[in-house]
Amino acid sequence: MAEELLHKHFAPYTPKDGEDYMSADQLKHFRAMLESVKKELSEDIERTVHTMQDEATVFADPNDRASQETDIAIELRNRDRERKLIKKIDETLARIDSGDYGYCDKCGVEIGIKRLEARPTATLCIDCKTLDEMKEKQMAK
Repeated sequence: MAEELLHKHFAPYTPKDGEDYMSADQLKHFRAMLESVKKELSEDIERTVHTMQDEATVFADPNDRASQETDIAIELRNRDRERKLIKKIDETLARIDSGDYGYCDKCGVEIGIKRLEARPTATLCIDCKTLDEMKEKQMAK
């Protein structure tokens, strides 16, 4: 859902010839993208809270009650994922402010505009992320 939000409102950033990596325009683009998603997620969470308060009905039929509880559990799980994404967006905005945005946490190389367009909260370059995923698969065996 969040990825849909990103690509719905923002055209991919096209760097100008000779433009430095993570220029002011690029940072402005990614900040606007992240703040927009954060705002929409926050509104969804707020809307869910109000809806759940309004629809708090006690059903006499156990099947209806179980169905309602299942729906609520699914909704809460989705909102929890969105809450975690908001936290990650806040961390990413702090990285923009500190000048660390766009650079890999492990090796320090540029993450790349295309990767950041796909996942603006990325903290690892594609090579480091691939290595992490390979290590995870090996540990799971």
